[in-house]
Amino acid sequence: MTTFEQIRDDFEFLDEWDDRYKYLIDLGRSLAPYPEEFRDEDHKVRGCASQVWLHAVCEGDVITLQGDSDAHIVKGLVALMIALYSGKPPQAISDIDPQAALAPFDLNDHLTPQRSNGLHSMVNRIRTIAAENIAKD
Repeated sequence: MTTFEQIRDDFEFLDEWDDRYKYLIDLGRSLAPYPEEFRDEDHKVRGCASQVWLHAVCEGDVITLQGDSDAHIVKGLVALMIALYSGKPPQAISDIDPQAALAPFDLNDHLTPQRSNGLHSMVNRIRTIAAENIAKD
């Protein structure tokens, strides 16, 4: 899996938004297959116009995320969120400022309002998962 920093650097290298959208689509295609048993209402992210599923496993002190979407660009955004958050301890996930982390991507000016809302819903879901795992400790 490509790191968040690599994705950010690659994204900044691309000048045209058509190329950036294609890059996001390619990121989505690079996701590991999402397990069918987690393609259910419990794993569905509310607030997304497209269908988005997230599954989290907390092993040891890190949360590992898997995700999928039925829309190409949104699936790329899922991959971006996995790169940003997966493999980190719950407290580290909670400490990430998503607005600052995503600012270099300039997504707010180039995503439809529905996709922006979906992205915020994904962030909120991941942060909730992290908070629930912090509370368990």
